[in-house]
Amino acid sequence: MPFIPAKIPPFIKRIFPNYVWDFSSKDKILYLTFDDGPTPEITQWTLNTLKQYNAKATFFCIGNNVAKHPEIFQAILKEGHSFGNHTHDHIKGWKTSTKNYLENIRKAQGIIHSEIKNQESPINNLYRPPFGQLKNSQGKALIHLGYKIIMWSVIAFDWEHKISKEQCLKNVISKASAKNNIVVFHDSVKASRNMMYALPKVLDYFSKKGYTFKAITNAL
Repeated sequence: MPFIPAKIPPFIKRIFPNYVWDFSSKDKILYLTFDDGPTPEITQWTLNTLKQYNAKATFFCIGNNVAKHPEIFQAILKEGHSFGNHTHDHIKGWKTSTKNYLENIRKAQGIIHSEIKNQESPINNLYRPPFGQLKNSQGKALIHLGYKIIMWSVIAFDWEHKISKEQCLKNVISKASAKNNIVVFHDSVKASRNMMYALPKVLDYFSKKGYTFKAITNAL
């Protein structure tokens, strides 16, 4: 079982107050996010599923995947979803020098921005660190460069094969709420078994409870 809890404890948020862990709102809103794409096997399915519930989401994309599958990234934009940077090669911050880490992020940002030219989607500076790993020096540098570091309130653990698809669903159903409203899924092959089971049920469950699903933007 993962040592990270499905719901981020409050003390973690207090230790890193300059990172975004949730959004204050009196309304029933969930911000569904998807890491590691775009991937041809799963991202389009994710887009189709979200569309059934008129749900908008945020896709934290790996630059290398955007370069390999630009048409899928374009589909994300055309469906009105938001996007963010997830490094170019899904590198681990704790094992990478700050200089190399920032360069990897710049490389991804260049590819992402080249794909949104002449599009209605505005350029944004949302960033999520792979594995949630970020040195203090890296975080400070990114904030100085104008990035908003988007973490999460609830994580589905959809990539973890030791967790059943039922437990993956329970992680979100039991923990997500208007107060814990940033949820992490992954549009990757590794996570597909659990995510494809859980996502439609999460959308159906919270839709019936009156929730809406919004994308994260620079304005938030």
